[in-house]
Formats: sequence, C-alpha cells, structure tokens
Amino acid sequence: MQFTSETRENYLRGGIIVNGAYSDNVLTSAAGTPLGDASFSIFPNIAIDQTRPRLHWDLSYSPGFTVYRRFDSYDEMDHNLAADLAYQLSPHVTLSLRDGFQKSSNAFNSPDQSLTSGASGSVQAANVPIVAPVADRLNNTGNVGITYQFAANAMVGAGGTFTNLHYANPSQVEPSNPTELFGLYDSSSRSGSAFYGTRFSKKHYLGVTYEYDDLFSYPPGLTTHTETHSIYLFYTLYATRAFSLSLFGGPQHSYTSELTQPSSQMWSPSGGASFNLQARRTALALSLARSVTGGGGLIGAAESESVNASFRQKITKNLTLGAGGGYSNRNMIQLLALPTNNGHSITGSVSLERRLGEHVAARAGYTRLRQQYQNVGVITPNTNREWVSLSYEFSRPLGR
Repeated sequence: MQFTSETRENYLRGGIIVNGAYSDNVLTSAAGTPLGDASFSIFPNIAIDQTRPRLHWDLSYSPGFTVYRRFDSYDEMDHNLAADLAYQLSPHVTLSLRDGFQKSSNAFNSPDQSLTSGASGSVQAANVPIVAPVADRLNNTGNVGITYQFAANAMVGAGGTFTNLHYANPSQVEPSNPTELFGLYDSSSRSGSAFYGTRFSKKHYLGVTYEYDDLFSYPPGLTTHTETHSIYLFYTLYATRAFSLSLFGGPQHSYTSELTQPSSQMWSPSGGASFNLQARRTALALSLARSVTGGGGLIGAAESESVNASFRQKITKNLTLGAGGGYSNRNMIQLLALPTNNGHSITGSVSLERRLGEHVAARAGYTRLRQQYQNVGVITPNTNREWVSLSYEFSRPLGR
C-alpha cells in the first residue's frame, strides 16, 4: 500500500507513535451490555531494509504499551515483529523466507490502528482471527519459498506456509453465558504449494498451481482436522508498471475428521482475484477469494468467502486520505452433533494523515467492526472506535 514515491531500499527507519482512542465496546458485561473505555498507547518502532547484489532483507519490530482509563487491569504490552528475506542462490534460483509474529490482547492495538491491510491474491494467506474482547492472543505466520527461472519466459517454484493462533489465557475466550455453546479456540495450519508459470506475451502470464492444506483446531478435549487438495489455473496481467490484475480458480477436495465421528469429504470450487494499483499519489488493492480455510478461532475448518480492499490517496503534498474494508463469511464444516457457529464479519476504516514537518505527522481515524456468529458468546459483535495519533519518524541511508 505504499506510493511509489515512498518505496526505498537500504534504509534504517525508526520512530514512535503516541495514540489516544475511544472504543464503545472494549468489554462486555455479565448482562451482555457493551462497556466502552478510552485508552492510551505508545508504539516505538525500528526497521531496517537492505539490498545487496544477491540478498534483500527487511526486518521490523514494534512493541506497544497500552493503558485503559477505566479497566486498568487490562493494561497490556504488545509485540509486532516481521522479517522478510530473499536470497539469490544462483542467477536463476531465489529462496525467500518470511515470518510475522504478533502478541496482543486487543485486535485494534497495532501501529496502524485499524483492521485493514493490503490485499492478497492467494487463498493461502493468513486466516484473520475472530475478534474477541480483550483476550491475550499470539498469532504467528511463516512462509518459505523457492523459485527457478529455467527459461527466459518460464518459471517453477514451491513453497510452504505455517500459521499458529494461540489464546494464552483460555478463560478469557470461554463462553460467559450458559446459553452460549462456543468460545474461541487455538488453531494451526500447514500448507504447501508448487507452481509452473509462463509469460506468453509482454504483459500476460499463465500458470498452474497445486496446493495442499492441513488445518487443525483444538477445542478442549478435541482435535479437528481438515485436509484440502486444490488445483488452480491462474492468469496475471501487468498492464503497466503501476497496475496488475490476477485471476485464479479450480476444484478443491477437502477431507474432515473429528475423533470417532465419521469423516466427511466434498468437492467445491475455489479461487479468487486480486487487483493492485501503485502510483505516485494513489495506492489501491482489492482481493476476493473463496476456499476451505481454518476457522480463525472457531471449531474446525470453514468454507470461506472474503473480500478485502485498501486505498490511499495523497490529496496534497502533506495530506493523505486512507480507507479500507473487508467482508468475511464462514460456513463451518462440522461433524459433531452440535448447533452451527456460522457467521460473518464486516470491517471498515477511514483515516486522514497530515504531515507537520519532515519527521512529524498527525493522524485521525475511525474504525467500524460488525460480527455475527451463531452460538458464539465471546466475540465483539459491534464496535465503533475513534482514534488520534502523533508520530515521529526518521530514516537513515545505509552504505552511503
């Protein structure tokens, strides 16, 4: 979601963000009434981006410290860590490694203060967890990939993705009302893929991908397991250096088992699309996908449909508008004789950034979250959050 004018290499970056926010649904009372509160956060951050003839790596870390005005027992410390490395093993073989780790008890507590991000063109992207009230959560996603360009216009590659969602204090995500059957639970996944792609003209690419997913969830005393096998045809258009469009789709077979319950198998269509525009003053990303994925904290896997969009526009030299939103629908694959916990979530965010100097910026924004899942008692159903922040940032060139 960067503008092309913001894309740089070989820089050390750092800074600090001070943020004040008010949410009308931080916690839910025993009677089911939303409880609002104001919070104050501080996010120091450091990042390094370095490029060498055969190596490019990017490492960033931002801890966070949040205090609440009313519910001070929920004061927290967050961690946001991301690493990205690409190494050219030979002139035509590249190895890539990525990892992202987040520790937080509030899904909104991150340096960008929203639930939106750039769009992904893969159904193998990390599954966004269901948003709960204040609950300690660890979320980790890792990826490894290798590509081999064996001809001027042809490439093969393979990769693996690993995710883990862990609630450090299970009592925080257990149902609080006897009539509510489900809470939120740990989950993990392992995925692997292989692809062949070819460029058949200057701007057009075609290919085929095979993908395998191993999805687990861990409610108390139970492990659910779903395997999927998918074959996708994909097409990508690079119309200009600033614009790209990708389409992919194909059949998907899934196999689900839960302890002694009879297994379930099914065929279903899977696929999606992504669109990206990255210009000097405008950045736009849009994606949609349909696939069997992890439940994001719910029991078992789910047939999921999602749409995500992010937008940034530089209005003047010092004023930038940002907006984003997403929709996710989950139909759970369940074998147990229990009521369903199907549902959906909708997010939307808008922000305005004003540069006050070379190193200082002020931001203000609003985020809306709406979630509705059947028989799940520990989600945040509706939240309105307003925030303002002041940031200081610096960058220093490396190797110059």
